[in-house]
Amino acid sequence: MGNGSAFISRRGFLKGAAAASALAAMGGATGILAGCSREEAPVSSESLPDTLTIYVGSEPEDGFDPLTGWGYNGSYILFQSRLLKFDTDMQLNPDLATGWSVSSDGLEYTFTLRENARFSDGSDLTAGDVAFSYLTARDNGASTIDLSKVAEVNVEDDYTVVFRLSEPYSSFPQVTAKLGIVPERLYNEQTYRSDPIGSGPFKLDQWDAGQQIIISPNEFYYGTISPFRRITLLFLDGETSLAHAQSGELDVAMVQPEYATSSVNGMTLRTFDTMDTRGFNLPTAAESQKDGKTVGNNVTCDKAIRKALNIGVDRSAIVEGALNGIGTPTTALITGVPWANSACSYKDGRLDEAKKLLDDAGWKEGSDGIREKDGVRAEFSITGRTDDMQRYNIAEAFAQQAQKLGIKINATSALWSDCKAQSENVPTCWGTGDWDPSGDLVGYYSSTGSYNHAQYANSAVDQHIHSALATTDDAVALSEWQKVQWDGTTGPEGENGDMPFIWLVSIDHTYFVRNGLYLGEQPVHPHGHGWPIVGNLEEWMWEEQRLEEEEAESGSSSDDAGKEK
Repeated sequence: MGNGSAFISRRGFLKGAAAASALAAMGGATGILAGCSREEAPVSSESLPDTLTIYVGSEPEDGFDPLTGWGYNGSYILFQSRLLKFDTDMQLNPDLATGWSVSSDGLEYTFTLRENARFSDGSDLTAGDVAFSYLTARDNGASTIDLSKVAEVNVEDDYTVVFRLSEPYSSFPQVTAKLGIVPERLYNEQTYRSDPIGSGPFKLDQWDAGQQIIISPNEFYYGTISPFRRITLLFLDGETSLAHAQSGELDVAMVQPEYATSSVNGMTLRTFDTMDTRGFNLPTAAESQKDGKTVGNNVTCDKAIRKALNIGVDRSAIVEGALNGIGTPTTALITGVPWANSACSYKDGRLDEAKKLLDDAGWKEGSDGIREKDGVRAEFSITGRTDDMQRYNIAEAFAQQAQKLGIKINATSALWSDCKAQSENVPTCWGTGDWDPSGDLVGYYSSTGSYNHAQYANSAVDQHIHSALATTDDAVALSEWQKVQWDGTTGPEGENGDMPFIWLVSIDHTYFVRNGLYLGEQPVHPHGHGWPIVGNLEEWMWEEQRLEEEEAESGSSSDDAGKEK
């Protein structure tokens, strides 16, 4: 990795002292449960509503502590800042850090911090808070971010922090864009989750468990200050949120595919591109016993079955049948990002070719149309989550497609904990999509990966993963990540790959949005329908405000140009 660029100031609605004065004039947030119907946004920007009520997903059960999982993929944090952050092109930019460098051996990362970062209580953020946050998240056993390679964190001065790794890890800068920083002097794991003090763009004013949170701008934030003095996030279910939107109570409402054909007066359905992929692991080993449970699968361990499913099913039909057309068919784990390998895309729905492949491999149809080979019937079960209708619908649609091949798949639903526990034998529907390439490619395709429930092992793939993580050259890392998927000879993906998974669809993220509300520039959303949309919440504003801001900036630029002449 090269050095981080110097901090570039961001465009904002209000900035610095002016922001604090304006917020003080507007008054603090009130803790009133949302319930009244909202009026349409008036035309005059001076009388635009300065509050929002939105629904973007379920309540975080464990609260808002980044050291135990809040904002785990870096796409939304709200209350805390990170060392680095992803931009709309999924490139790393400074956040708390003004720049960074890595040693030639890839073991030492040095970050220089901005000197104007303050927590929402007004206290200064220093390198000591950064060191405390990383060491606590590494050691508490509760973090969803893997910091096991962080051997030491040293504070050189108030604004310089040095990380020493146990082995080269080229994805470490991406990791720093996921973990929020907390104040060491105020942190208590038992209470911080419900009373987060951070240096991010917002502060939490009220949390009514099971109902809502109310947030307001952090007047000490160093970046863009939101023009909304209060934002209420309601915790609802899909059907209830639609009813709230239709009655005019919501400005933004996440909508699941089953409701996407509905209409809401005064709101427009917005669809955002994602890398939020769904697919099933297909265990590559025969059944055996391990630690008292069955692992492997006597049907999917045959590559002919895995390949026939991958090339034979019609993913477009699955998108239409299971998701109301709200999604994009995909044959690969990763699409639409720089580290995706285009060689992993191929045409599916090749039913006749898939049937011949099975015939040639000895899988012959029985009298009931289900194939059999050497006494093994081409039948197995799969699961979808009981709390995720999309995954169950995908499981059902996948099973219907497999039936055309003479493969009987029994789609069931189960608690997510049960789905994962039995997935090395019973394939389950996985959802994934990470702005850090190692998050997906190591997790699913390394022989020791945490999500490798296909029991996949390929020494060439493991070597590409090692090479990608060991390099300090961005171009080399990018090339190696692509080779992890398919290197021209071997790999898990592509038409000639090992196919330990069947990836089916990238789900589009859909929301009803109040007409006239500008949501900023949204990046390709990672995994997690709902919350990723608020990753740039401080940039949201009414269109009239955005136009006035652009006109003001244009006028300022013209004045500056005139002075230069």
